[in-house]
Order: sequence, then structure tokens, then C-alpha cells
Amino acid sequence: MIDTAIHTQPAICAAHPEDAAEILALQKLAYQSEATLYNDWTLPPLVQTLPELQAEFATATVLKTQLGDQIVGAVRAVARDEDGQTVCAIGRLIVHPDYQRRGIGSALLHSIEACFPGAARHVLFTGSKSTANIRLYQHHGYRISHTQRLSAAVELVFLEKQR
Repeated sequence: MIDTAIHTQPAICAAHPEDAAEILALQKLAYQSEATLYNDWTLPPLVQTLPELQAEFATATVLKTQLGDQIVGAVRAVARDEDGQTVCAIGRLIVHPDYQRRGIGSALLHSIEACFPGAARHVLFTGSKSTANIRLYQHHGYRISHTQRLSAAVELVFLEKQR
């Protein structure tokens, strides 16, 4: 059981492959609300396997937020080249449900952006019904760039932030 009172500032640091199992368990917990919202339990974060997540550590920057020895948040990003510019693609920003709306997601977002100081822009996506997520990203300077249908139940909203 997690103590829901935050007594200290959460520590954000690099995650390591040995953190993958705990991050995956947190990811599956955090995405349950999205699955309920969309009535779709096949969302990619819910069906991702441990080997798939472990493989991401070879190519992505993965950060975690810890309170004590428990991971309560995480985010990943990769740099990619688009038309000669570096773009930081951010994904799977997750916070334990007991710790949401306490600034942890914002801190993770700022931290992962800071890992890519040369990026011309940062991009991410969320579901169209995930209005709290969209508001969070817009609050931090992201603007909607386009939408894309993932399935009959899910439409993705892509957001970007120019440097």
C-alpha cells in the first residue's frame, strides 16, 4: 500500500533496465483509467510486454519518479531526425493514481524535455477523451497539431511544443 501523503519532493532520475518490471506494473495500473474511458483494454500500454519495455531502454531516455524506494511515475522519450531537425518524441508519461494532480506529471514532463536541449520541438499524443491530459500539455505550452484514429473507439490527439 502506498502512503498517499507526500512529505518530500519526489526524486526524478534516470531509470534503468532493472526498473522495467516495476515501471510496466505502474504503466498497466495508470492506464486502467484510459481503458475504462475508451472501453478498450487493448490499448498499447496495457498489452506491452516486459521484453518490449526492456528493449526500449536501448533506444529511449527513461526517467522515473521515486518516493522512497517506490516508483510512482515515469516517462520516456526518443530523439529523431525530421527534415534535418531534432524532434523529441515523448511517450508514456505515467503517474500512480494515488499521486496524480500533485505536480509529478508536470515535473516529469519538464525533466524529459530538459534531457533533449537541442530539440527543435517536442511532440506527444494522448486520447481525444483524455481532456485532463490535453489540458496539462496545453498548460505547458503544447499545441494540438493533428488527430489520428487508432481504433473505432480511440482517436489520438497529437500535440507539439516548439523550442
